[in-house]
Amino acid sequence: MSIQTSADSRMIQSIFQVVLVTLLVLGSARWILDELKSKESRIFQLYGFRQKEAVFVTKEDQLDESCNVFEGQWVWDNVSYPLYTEKSCPYLVKQTTCQRNGRPDSYYQNWRWKPSSCDLPRFNALKLLNVLRNKRLMFIGDSVQRSTFESMVCMVQSVIPDKKKSFHRIPPMKIFKAEEYNVSIEYYWAPFIVESISDHATNHTVHKRLVNLDAIEKHSKSWEGVDVLVFESYVWWMHQPKINATYGDTSEVQEYNVTTAYKMALETWAKWFKAKINPEKQRVFFTSMSPTHLWSWEWNPGSDGTCYDELYPIDKRSYWGTGSNQEIMKTVGDVLSRVGENVTFLNITQLSEYRKDGHTTVYGERRGKLLTKEQRADPKNYGDCIHWCLPGVPDTWNEILYAYLLRSHRNFF
Repeated sequence: MSIQTSADSRMIQSIFQVVLVTLLVLGSARWILDELKSKESRIFQLYGFRQKEAVFVTKEDQLDESCNVFEGQWVWDNVSYPLYTEKSCPYLVKQTTCQRNGRPDSYYQNWRWKPSSCDLPRFNALKLLNVLRNKRLMFIGDSVQRSTFESMVCMVQSVIPDKKKSFHRIPPMKIFKAEEYNVSIEYYWAPFIVESISDHATNHTVHKRLVNLDAIEKHSKSWEGVDVLVFESYVWWMHQPKINATYGDTSEVQEYNVTTAYKMALETWAKWFKAKINPEKQRVFFTSMSPTHLWSWEWNPGSDGTCYDELYPIDKRSYWGTGSNQEIMKTVGDVLSRVGENVTFLNITQLSEYRKDGHTTVYGERRGKLLTKEQRADPKNYGDCIHWCLPGVPDTWNEILYAYLLRSHRNFF
């Protein structure tokens, strides 16, 4: 009897040990799984692993291939827009903060671009950050392109905790980082794309501009390997009908017609593109010219003003001002068509032509300083009808870029 009792006792003890071990294993497994789900996981912190959230691009996110997002109209929307405010974004420069600089109206912030045959997907900062996870997005160009960069930073930065984001100025670059996603949004100053005497990030105002039409290496070494590149170059070419430039021998300066020089520079860029870009790993966009609105008689015959004090978009269909050079537009189209489908043309000119109301006018900077009271009283001579207020038109350019990035993204399970 005692032998049987002893055997039963050992069996119960063994079962208890098995149950205990099982509970410990299950508990540990549950803890590990919970840790893996947590954004603040100690496992990730200890070993440096990064959580990879699933990004699902829905049917509503996808642009139909047949949809032309560049044809449409501006519709009033003071519910969904602006996507951010001047106060909510600490990364805006004085050149674009029109409200802070005294502009009395804010209507320019409340217009939404509505394509004729489709809808742009609603911008989602978290979705974009996931699409760009472990990638670099770089904007390359002049001060208009710098505004596009600032717009994109403002559109995403509010969803990132303060300790998980950073902003650095490393001339000729500005770099914003979302550390949790290992995403870098960058800007590179290159007003002509090719090399010039105006390539210094801050000291670039010169009386006579000089461009090296076949030289790009000093710039392009900073572009190589970047995952998403967005190029733009226009306004700096249009200072005068002719421009001083070199081709080959840098000691031989010649005066070129601007449209001829622009074509030669873009062909230099195209050669670099074909030699250095890996379409399997990189995406390249080229943005068309940002229009100017210097003369009000173009949309209001008989008037003698500028874009100053304009409150509403132009409602004429297919409006095209003299500030947008159609020969330059054709050159861009011709060169990009020869490059092929590996570059996406962001044709923002026509949709931006309607927005005479969106410029900084007297509520921006001139040569690094805000305008004086006397200068503001003379908008015809001091008003800026080239640059844009933020929030504003460049946000729409970024919404279109976002739509293209979503369209190329593939869901992985």
